[in-house]
Amino acid sequence: MGTELHSIVVPMYNEESVAEEFIRRATAAFATLPDYEIIVVDDGSRDRTFEIVSAIAASDRHVKVVRFARNFGHQTATTAGIDLAAGDTVSVIDADLQDPPELIPQMVQLWQDGADIVFAVRESRAGESAFKKATASAYYRALRRSARVDIPVDTADFRLMSRKATEGLKAMRERSRYMRGLVGWMGLNRAEIKYNRDARFAGETKYPLRKMIRLAADGIVSFSTIPLHIATFMGVCAAGLAFIYALYAVMMKITGNYVVPGWASIMVSVLFVGGVQLITLGVVGEYIGRIYDEVRARPLYLVSDVRGFEAPTAEHFAGSPLPKTDRTL
Repeated sequence: MGTELHSIVVPMYNEESVAEEFIRRATAAFATLPDYEIIVVDDGSRDRTFEIVSAIAASDRHVKVVRFARNFGHQTATTAGIDLAAGDTVSVIDADLQDPPELIPQMVQLWQDGADIVFAVRESRAGESAFKKATASAYYRALRRSARVDIPVDTADFRLMSRKATEGLKAMRERSRYMRGLVGWMGLNRAEIKYNRDARFAGETKYPLRKMIRLAADGIVSFSTIPLHIATFMGVCAAGLAFIYALYAVMMKITGNYVVPGWASIMVSVLFVGGVQLITLGVVGEYIGRIYDEVRARPLYLVSDVRGFEAPTAEHFAGSPLPKTDRTL
């Protein structure tokens, strides 16, 4: 059996202020591993991120760089790195140094003890607001209850996977990618390691509230039909209220207390029913939109350049921008 190889996937988007420091710390941390590769996926950065990491890759055989043709998103960048990772284990970590790369050797130890997936669980989260902590905690608990996907609470994308888990994840090519749910869906042998999350080393978060809401919606729609059930329930409630109001009008007429209806009651009824209909259409539209994305079957990403990879991979992307997976070879 050859030397163990451990792959570390690092998606980056406009991270010129932290890229060099991350690789410095990661390289120091991984020195205890038998062998490793750091796969940086540049998600269409508009700053000097690609130039910085490419310069490092030119002098360090452990560092490899993938550059997207445009910005495809964090979850897709993570997917690309996993597609190209050749290690016995594959770890995913963000470049902002909120998650410490020094923890990965300990996660490798848990893999050696038999775990297929090692989740990093945050005991504290420095630099994050109480609102973000509370909503994240509530969201993960709601997702576990509605979708029956066992995602440990207080975890993100910082994790380690065995080759078995990695191959299982690579087989899932759906377009609306909620990686935390996909990893949780697989099951397999699991372990957890707890840590205190630091504040961002430099730069700005790439997940503002708008993107966080979208990511949460992807998780719910991808792994649960509860929104459809809620829409149906709201429709039943609206019909029930309309029926009760009709009985009330009939009773008022029979008892002689009938009053010519005004525009207020009509408008309230119309707006209520109309609102329920629009909400229902919106919920159904979210599911139909994802079906449409799947039917088009476009590639998950396109690659414009790679650095530091061996000849077969470099030659593949020199002639094609398509993902290098078993499905395209």
